[in-house]
Amino acid sequence: MAEALPSVTIVRRIKASPAKVWAAITRPDQMIQWWGPDAGPTLRADVDVRPGGRFSVVFRLLNGDEHNPTGIYREVIPERKLVFTWDLPGERESLVTFLLEPIDGGTELILLHEHLPDEAERESHEQGWRGLLDKLPRFLGV
Repeated sequence: MAEALPSVTIVRRIKASPAKVWAAITRPDQMIQWWGPDAGPTLRADVDVRPGGRFSVVFRLLNGDEHNPTGIYREVIPERKLVFTWDLPGERESLVTFLLEPIDGGTELILLHEHLPDEAERESHEQGWRGLLDKLPRFLGV
């Protein structure tokens, strides 16, 4: 039996509607304003949010390193579910899922990043996603 690969699961409750959260994670004009794991700038966001569509985001970390994750959207259910591959140079392809559930007063966002190659990559991606999701409520003004 094959050993399960490491994954990251993060749950956040955000005081904004699923529509606002969806726009923040799928519209390049909004993504460029907040996407990335730290306070460094997002330099470019190109997205084609449909099954089979591609995305590419370029962000610069505060230490000056630039990263360009790319991928293909696998499942798109507006304001509910977004699934895409995650490709970074030097890493194996993994899979990211955003689930948005309406709750009283906002949205429960569940981020799942699966098929990470090892524990070190899991820890690195968890730190990055936590940093990114910390910025989302501030961007949304909540």
